[in-house]
Amino acid sequence: MSDIINIQKKLLPDMLLVMQKRYQILRSIYFAEPVGRRTLAQMLGMSERVLRGEVEFLKAQGLIGIAPAGMTVTKDGLVVFRELESVMNQLTGIHTMEDRLREKLKIKACFVVQGDSDVTPWVLEEMGRVALEQLDISLTEKKNTIAVMGGSTMATLAEMMTPDFSNGRELLFVPGRGGLGEDLNNQANTICDRMATKTNGKHRMFYVPEQLGEEAYQSLMKEPAIQEGLRLVQSANAILHGIGDAMTMAQRRHTNAETMQKITERQAVGEAFGYYFNEQGEVVYKVPTFGLQFEDLPRIPNIIALAGGTSKAKAIKSYMKTAPAHTILVTDEGAATMLLKGENTLLK
Repeated sequence: MSDIINIQKKLLPDMLLVMQKRYQILRSIYFAEPVGRRTLAQMLGMSERVLRGEVEFLKAQGLIGIAPAGMTVTKDGLVVFRELESVMNQLTGIHTMEDRLREKLKIKACFVVQGDSDVTPWVLEEMGRVALEQLDISLTEKKNTIAVMGGSTMATLAEMMTPDFSNGRELLFVPGRGGLGEDLNNQANTICDRMATKTNGKHRMFYVPEQLGEEAYQSLMKEPAIQEGLRLVQSANAILHGIGDAMTMAQRRHTNAETMQKITERQAVGEAFGYYFNEQGEVVYKVPTFGLQFEDLPRIPNIIALAGGTSKAKAIKSYMKTAPAHTILVTDEGAATMLLKGENTLLK
């Protein structure tokens, strides 16, 4: 297909530009629907006059519907949108970017979604869709235990799940760690509950504080209920997790001043699983937390990391320095471009 695209670029460049423009319109309507023409024009940076002609064409082809509430993508439009994705990814160099990132980060696979979730929030939804596709492919067993970490990205992912995800298999969602430190909606317990509800699956709760003093931590570790919860989490055959900016995550956890100073002085830039990493990928601080530990990860066969936005590039790089080689990363163009910028200084 790449040969055909290269020929078209030379012989019919205008056609490819038109196709790319209509794809972007279709894509924007899909993620913002129902959406009005004025709002869509602002999203695309296009005049309403130009957009009107394109919208009328898409409607005539049966690809979108127009109602008082706004424009929506039809079933036929969704089929065309999905079929065009691969072509557009080749046209924009996304596939090449994915290959380069995979090689540089030394992981199993990398998937890049067009756009920057820092600028366009619905790019995160597209990342979620890709992550769910990869999880769907990965879950080959009849019974599956999925460990889920906390965070706003995982909360967004939960809302995208549907009942058909559990077709032909049993799903048990378990929190990858205790979570009484951040906003309720972003806690792993809440997210597991939501994922189970959306997929008609099951979930277990893990009600322990995320951050404890060493003495309290060791004491609770002896509790049978805690030990059983840990065994369940460690037996998971898949993990879904985000990668956070170190300072943002520390603030969300209401980290005390002493610990915040340590994280700052040790120049932490990324966080995952309660571990804080510097730019070299070294662990500079670890939150005393119940749940998955970094040393548990190599034993879990399917690991999907989800993180995007230009602002997350350093965090992604820092974690990937020591991430398991079988990790699948789902990110966006904003982060990927930063990671591959110039002489790849972020990846050195």
